[in-house]
Amino acid sequence: MAEARQAATFRLELGQGTRGPRWWNRALKEVGSAGLRSWRRSLAQCRDDVLRGACPGGAASGLFLFAAIQGARFVQLDPSLGLVDWIKANLPDWGARRLPAFQGALAAAVFAGGLWTALLLTLHVVLRLLLRYQGWLSEPRGTLSLPTRSWLALVRIFSGRRPTLYTYQRSLPCLPLPSTAGTVAKYLESVRPLLPDEDFQALSGQARTFLQAEAPRLQALLGLKAWWATNYVSDWWEEYVYLRSQSSLLGGSNYYILDFLSAAPTPLQAARAGNAVYAMMRFRERLRRGEMEPATLLGLRPLCSAQYRRMFNTSRIPGVSRDRLCHVSDSRSCHVAVLHQGRFFRLGTHGGPGGRLLSPRVLEQKFQHILDDPAPARPSEEHLAALTAAPRALWAQARASLRAEAALDVVEGAAFFVCLEDTPGPSDAAPEVLLDQLAQSLLVGTGHSRWLDKSLNLVVFAGGRMGLNVEHAWADAPVPSHMWEAVLAADCFELGYSANGHCRGTPDPEASPPERLRWVVPEEVAAAVPLALREARALARDTECHVLPFAHFGRGFTRRCRAPASSFVQLALQLARFRDQGGFCLTYEACMTRAFLEGRTETVRPCTEESCAFVRAMQDPRLPNAQRLALFRAAADKHRALCRAALSGEGVDRHLFCLYLVSRFLPLPSPFLTQVRAEQWKLSTSQSPTQQPQLFDPANHPDFVCCGGGFGPADDDGYGVSYIFMGESMVTFHISCKVSSPDTDARRFGQHIQDAMLDVAALFGLGVGPSTGTRPGGAAREDKNSGGGAPRGPDPQGEPLPRGPGPWGQPGPGGPGSPRETEGPRRHPGGSGPRSEAGPGLAGPSSGPASWALANLVRPPPVSSSPM
Repeated sequence: MAEARQAATFRLELGQGTRGPRWWNRALKEVGSAGLRSWRRSLAQCRDDVLRGACPGGAASGLFLFAAIQGARFVQLDPSLGLVDWIKANLPDWGARRLPAFQGALAAAVFAGGLWTALLLTLHVVLRLLLRYQGWLSEPRGTLSLPTRSWLALVRIFSGRRPTLYTYQRSLPCLPLPSTAGTVAKYLESVRPLLPDEDFQALSGQARTFLQAEAPRLQALLGLKAWWATNYVSDWWEEYVYLRSQSSLLGGSNYYILDFLSAAPTPLQAARAGNAVYAMMRFRERLRRGEMEPATLLGLRPLCSAQYRRMFNTSRIPGVSRDRLCHVSDSRSCHVAVLHQGRFFRLGTHGGPGGRLLSPRVLEQKFQHILDDPAPARPSEEHLAALTAAPRALWAQARASLRAEAALDVVEGAAFFVCLEDTPGPSDAAPEVLLDQLAQSLLVGTGHSRWLDKSLNLVVFAGGRMGLNVEHAWADAPVPSHMWEAVLAADCFELGYSANGHCRGTPDPEASPPERLRWVVPEEVAAAVPLALREARALARDTECHVLPFAHFGRGFTRRCRAPASSFVQLALQLARFRDQGGFCLTYEACMTRAFLEGRTETVRPCTEESCAFVRAMQDPRLPNAQRLALFRAAADKHRALCRAALSGEGVDRHLFCLYLVSRFLPLPSPFLTQVRAEQWKLSTSQSPTQQPQLFDPANHPDFVCCGGGFGPADDDGYGVSYIFMGESMVTFHISCKVSSPDTDARRFGQHIQDAMLDVAALFGLGVGPSTGTRPGGAAREDKNSGGGAPRGPDPQGEPLPRGPGPWGQPGPGGPGSPRETEGPRRHPGGSGPRSEAGPGLAGPSSGPASWALANLVRPPPVSSSPM
């Protein structure tokens, strides 16, 4: 996703170093420090995991074991087989005369502690061995073999009765280190369809030289790190791809997540902000206690939860050469920072007896006070947030002058950042246009309307719509998406709104108003703000976003076709890109590696020889559909095999990335690795996660389903495409590109994606016809600036984009046929994935655009359910 641009543009400046016996010094230092960081982090988290009961036995189980041993000894039983008496005999004579039973109790405590520790270690070892099993990856969808069912039963037995978010954390296996020969062979296979024969032969020669000369030494050092550190990739990935990047975060690193597809549950901006902040802070409390169920992959494999620890109270602090992530405890972060029309506020989220979380109605009252405050922003602070969108070195120099500012401490120490903004477009804009404007506003804003360093920016618009802008260094999209889906479900279906659109509850007349932050901006900082603002506005203007709700079919249709849903979309994207640009390109598809400890992502390369053969067949009108379908099956099988390899730690790009870093540390220049680093990702793709489908009911209430998010393009002449399966009958695409590029157009590419999806679906003969736009064998891209390309909006024939039976065909609020006044909520009978704190089995309200009177649509309290 957005990481593709960071990975393609990072630069490593280490100097040339000294050849000779000191070659290994820098590399060994980097490997050693990585291992020390891993062990320090593990030891710091061990105490918290024990107190939370996430080991999988907590401190309470140890106390119970001690009480059981003491009780058994009281009734003249010795479960220790004499060990307690032996320990007692070897203990010093501490207070034996005054407290005769003290030594016996101490000996029992020592025995209980040792037995408890041995049991926990045994559980961890057994779980770690069980979690190494990879057979579940090759299981056909919907069926489980006997070995996999047995494995799953054993995992559930050894993980305890109620596993929590961090139960499996210390038992996850480490990311395996692939062989260099296997990685190089897979890399050459991935670039073969993109290179002429002469270039491929030259690259193959470089690869052979690399395997014989540099690879053994580089792999040896990398193997040492894989043995010494918890993950041989993730710390270097965070350090060199994100924290050492000096480019702007705006549109290049940060990404966005939208709320519902075409509805807002209330038109009141303050009310929506109150419910959202309350739900997010409540999620933070449950996260701190580790009470949530662990995330799993396909409901089978537990995933690493390390990224959740930095979700809140985290800021990226700029530096001249490298940034750092600063995280504070929840007890020091009982507020959110708010930006409205250039003014900054500190809004306390806790108060009253015991410092409890304020109610949504009181939070709404505080937000309304900010909206009603007539005081204008001072010129020195109005555009101050643009500095966070500046190149990192410039922002670091300016921040050094602001370091003594109390306002800066409030912003960086906040749980998260809240942006109150006007609606990005006119209120009578078409839903399609409004979605595009919302997406672009969330991604880039106005250039000075986001504090991009904060881990989370909650953006609430005047019409009640909202979304997130997320900083990328601390986590990948599945983690904030997990939180966001829970917040949306709690916002609408649990907390709800009164008949007049306000949060439920009563205002507090004694609640203190938010504190206006006063900035004292030095002259050198004031001089840097206009420069940063000009660059940020240029970046914002140069970013184009398009949201395409594809409502013709979804995951249910791909299941009928017996094709992996992600493979179906990726092959359609290859076909769409060929029709848009007239050729193939290196394609980036993000795939998670969180099945391993501290795993983040790996790259799948969907542009394969099989996919290229399928696309050429689709463009050849002479070939029958049967032959095209056979090529589709082969390409889909290849894509699925690549995904399995990436999920199991056998990918290509992260291994080559680490080999490149080691070659620079030594230094040991490698022409082959330099060639790999020079690649450009013209098409960057990612599937938005849907971790909690049981929270929503997309079949009956398509308006109230999280529609995913998007990111900027990885290349200035390329596209960024994110997609999310919304239930069984819809796929939503988020497309981005650069306006300044003469080769790209987000709306035109969206039309090509829609046509490609329909043309691929028509091969199966299941009732979905081909597109009415570009047909197989049709013309490829035309320059958008020449007047011959598809305009941004209608198709080349001047007709609107083809509409399926999806959200844009629904009647407007209060219009004829709207079910909102008569249809109540219903529960979703199925669904899988970890439950949200909003409770299982929650579904969305009735379909149709937004009606903010949810008095009759709010759900009953969540019902209890047994864990998965």
